[in-house]
Amino acid sequence: MVGKGKSLGSTSAKKYRSRSTKAGLHFPVGRISQLLKVGKYAERVGAEAPVFLAVLDLAGNAARENKKTRINPTHIHLAIRIDDELSKLVGDATIVNCGVIPKIYNSHMSNNNSSNSSKVIVATIEEED
Repeated sequence: MVGKGKSLGSTSAKKYRSRSTKAGLHFPVGRISQLLKVGKYAERVGAEAPVFLAVLDLAGNAARENKKTRINPTHIHLAIRIDDELSKLVGDATIVNCGVIPKIYNSHMSNNNSSNSSKVIVATIEEED
């Protein structure tokens, strides 16, 4: 007799995915979760706590690159926006007091070898005379 929802021929098991791959991180989420539980930091540890520590780790790296010892909202914003997986996870969340990510678009860069730029320079010189 077959139980509810089971068929005779299907014995395919779900493929195991670690919490790191579910969150899209290379940070060992399972190990950090285990260390938080063993360390008795709290009676209960949520599922998002190790992922949050991964974000703090990336923000700490961003702070170190900027030669700072404290993590501020700008570093958290940089860590989230630079990492593709975390940027997809957080989405369009607004982080207060963090500013904007510095970026120069290619369209704003001047090409010295371009014929269009030389025409613009020539046109402005002729207009001044």
